[in-house]
Amino acid sequence: MAPIRWGILGCGRIARKFASDLQYVPDACLMAVGSRQQSTADAFAAEFPAPYRHNNYEDLAGNPEVDVIYIASPHAMHHEHTLMCLERKKAVLCEKALALNSGQVREMIDKARKEKVFLMEALWTKFLPHYQKLRALIAAGELGEIRSVLVNFGFIPQAPVPQRLLDPALGGGTMLDIGIYNVFMTLSVLGRPDEIEATMDPAKSGIDEQCAVLFKYKNGAMAQLFSSFSSNLATEADINGNKGRIHLTHRFYEPGTTIEFFPGRFESKQIIPFHKEPGSGYQYETRHVGECLKKGLTESPTMCFADSLLLMETLDRVRAVAGIWYKADN
Repeated sequence: MAPIRWGILGCGRIARKFASDLQYVPDACLMAVGSRQQSTADAFAAEFPAPYRHNNYEDLAGNPEVDVIYIASPHAMHHEHTLMCLERKKAVLCEKALALNSGQVREMIDKARKEKVFLMEALWTKFLPHYQKLRALIAAGELGEIRSVLVNFGFIPQAPVPQRLLDPALGGGTMLDIGIYNVFMTLSVLGRPDEIEATMDPAKSGIDEQCAVLFKYKNGAMAQLFSSFSSNLATEADINGNKGRIHLTHRFYEPGTTIEFFPGRFESKQIIPFHKEPGSGYQYETRHVGECLKKGLTESPTMCFADSLLLMETLDRVRAVAGIWYKADN
């Protein structure tokens, strides 16, 4: 079978990681890259060889030699760029956050369904081995009833600070950039919260430089989530049940994370390590997209539309309570 031919929209840091990891996907090849400047596209394709180097996104989306496009532009542009690609019948893997709000996400999903074209949010953690093991342990009842979740994610951006992190016009702030992982992990094990409390400390630009969130559930379960661009946090997660608990070690959202399983109050912990493949870890979601396309699917059974919509609706609720606002919310 012919390889899946990828295009990459946007030539930043995460796009480079994605392009590098394509080498670990046997049935995938990089066919084209797109940037707003020819020099940037040429430099990217020199590092990661691609036959086509476009100096605008429209030509990339219209390239007949491309099967699927990975969108790696800033959050605020995901909605526009995804609709453009879907309009041209190009399958899309769009980097998280899928958009700025749930209204945009619904429009993107509706467009994918109308055009009968594949669309998936690139929430790579969901495809990593340690996350799959976490889900299996919970499903097997090893933790009992989940009663609490504690997640933190924070770092101090190093100079030169990427503009997208703090610019509200680009969807900046901790919630959509890193807090999304905290929310995703909690939704994975506890589902939609019945009540949300949240407060944020604003940066000079007005978006959230720090954000503290509390999820409450009718059964008494709770989750505490914290994200920050003003301090370097442990970036770990704890999922606690009435029979045991799981601790996900540093950088809980990345491959190579270790699961520490505590089966009871006094028992010694069990270490569950995972083999880390070469690369950054984007090959897992890329393989999944290739499998979906070969089956003719227009929606992933693993990261489905309902998952992306619930995630963004919950982020909307957090932002509304905390007072985090974007122009797209009007």
